[in-house]
Amino acid sequence: MSEFFIQEKQLGRATRTIVKNEKGHSLFLMVGRWGTKGDALSLYAMNGDLVAHIKQISLTFGTRFELYKEFEKVGTMQKIFNWPGDFYYIRRLHWTVQGDIYNHQYQIHHFNQQIMKMDKATLFSGDYYVLDVSNDEDAPVCICIAAVLDYWLYRKDKSKEKPLSYRFDVN
Repeated sequence: MSEFFIQEKQLGRATRTIVKNEKGHSLFLMVGRWGTKGDALSLYAMNGDLVAHIKQISLTFGTRFELYKEFEKVGTMQKIFNWPGDFYYIRRLHWTVQGDIYNHQYQIHHFNQQIMKMDKATLFSGDYYVLDVSNDEDAPVCICIAAVLDYWLYRKDKSKEKPLSYRFDVN
């Protein structure tokens, strides 16, 4: 089992995101953007090799994302329902994501086998998401899934935190 660290609130944003190991060494760089159909985030090893990417494919009937490991499509992720808790399913991989998505405390499972566990940690350099991945080969895809969940979470919060307001100047 390996741990991967990502600075909090950087994962699903349209910025460059560095993924580090427990010793603080940079392992991956995630770049790209979200928002419209066809947008993608790409995950590169620090040597420049593309290791995974995730592409937004649908806006009708809920947003869906295609997951790629290197250049091979490995699954399609979509939200199944939100009540009483969020539940996501990744077709082809037969993975489910469940837990407290809003507090970044969730797990990815393949039937009864845990693939990844997400949690938060505070280190001397700031607040981080910690991804415990059972098999290092699954890490790139797990990081992409975590980015989508972060995107959905903060996109939902963004609409609530910015109320529409008008300013009228009368002279």
